[in-house]
Amino acid sequence: MSLIVSAVFLFVIFSLGAAYDPLDPNGNITVKWDVMSWTPDGYVAVVTLNNFQMYRHIMSPGWTMGWTWAKKEVIWSMVGSQTTEQGDCSKFKGNIPHCCKKTPTVVDLMPGVPYNQQFTNCCKGGVVAAWGQDPQAAVSAFQISVGQAGTSNKTVKLPKNFTLLGPGPGYTCGPAKVVPSTTFLTPDRRRKTQALMTWNVTCTYSQFLARKNPNCCVSFSSFYNDTITSCPSCTCGCQNKNSCIKSDSKILKLVGINTPKKDNTPLLQCTHHMCPVRVHWHVKQNYKEYWRVKIAITNFNYRMNYSLWSLVIQHPNLNNVTQVFSFNYKPLVPYESINDTGMFYGTKFYNDLLMEAGPFGNVQSEVLLQKDQNTFTFKQGWAFPRKVYFNGDECMLPPPDTYPFLPNTARKRPIALSTSFALLLLFLLLAIC
Repeated sequence: MSLIVSAVFLFVIFSLGAAYDPLDPNGNITVKWDVMSWTPDGYVAVVTLNNFQMYRHIMSPGWTMGWTWAKKEVIWSMVGSQTTEQGDCSKFKGNIPHCCKKTPTVVDLMPGVPYNQQFTNCCKGGVVAAWGQDPQAAVSAFQISVGQAGTSNKTVKLPKNFTLLGPGPGYTCGPAKVVPSTTFLTPDRRRKTQALMTWNVTCTYSQFLARKNPNCCVSFSSFYNDTITSCPSCTCGCQNKNSCIKSDSKILKLVGINTPKKDNTPLLQCTHHMCPVRVHWHVKQNYKEYWRVKIAITNFNYRMNYSLWSLVIQHPNLNNVTQVFSFNYKPLVPYESINDTGMFYGTKFYNDLLMEAGPFGNVQSEVLLQKDQNTFTFKQGWAFPRKVYFNGDECMLPPPDTYPFLPNTARKRPIALSTSFALLLLFLLLAIC
């Protein structure tokens, strides 16, 4: 019995730890239901998805939300979204509901839909920006009219078993909880109104649930050592090894090779690490009071464009960033006493899109950092980051014993032959005089 209890305890601890991100301890996606009005057989609600994660966004093909109705509810209509299936509505005469399924699946509408189908913060194909990158774009919403439900706060039953794909697995949603009603300001900001009823659902992300293997890796190099520390072999698994394509393959000239598949299966360039994304950190130059780093992100997936990409790096000297070239930079301070984490992301309409594998499948930047003379050193891997995240997923770092090491002594430059001859001639002249 004690073994069973211990196993359950360890499982719970592991599950909680897997969903906890130390660099974004308060990050989550909150789904809020605001009942705005009652109808003869139910209610009209506004459902808002808020992404409170600092650096993890929902990329194309967007979010997919689902739940289980508590009773025999149906969806009469939706504005700003739609369900993927209607279900069996054969018992209805006249007006046919939008969806009769016990477990509806809802997706966002695509951009460009008619105005009468649009709603505030809708119709972005399910793409939602990270809160730390663009707070105004970190929200998605739609309106839903529910029938055969309760018509008061006491008779409405909250939906159960919420699920969220963003766009793949990784999110775990808790139960719906009734919270104080949301208040709204009228356009003239002189009057407050409030929802008739509000409940929240909180969804947290776990990389362990999202995928078995990492999705990116990190390589290192430096000016003071000729060694290049590459990504370890099969860092992201070698299950795609048989279907990878060499960079000079004639297959790449076929039409439609860069078209994404519905199941998002990658088409990777053949590498020893077999990762879709590689981040390279190069210690470029050393000045008296500053040092310079070059960062390069390379996409090896021929079927994926990474829009709204983000790169999070933890390094002790990020508390003294002087200038960042080509990328936007924002310090992240998850703990007020420690400022060692920063987020890099692309400049809009310039390099905020990381193209698929090929000659344009990379973005680069340089970072100038000021030295702290009390703590600065290139020894023992200090110049390299402690953690690296791409699009919210932690990248695999090389083993510490493979980092480019700092030579014990500076290399002695051999004296040129012409210099030696000039010194000998000078010595002879002085001896003659």
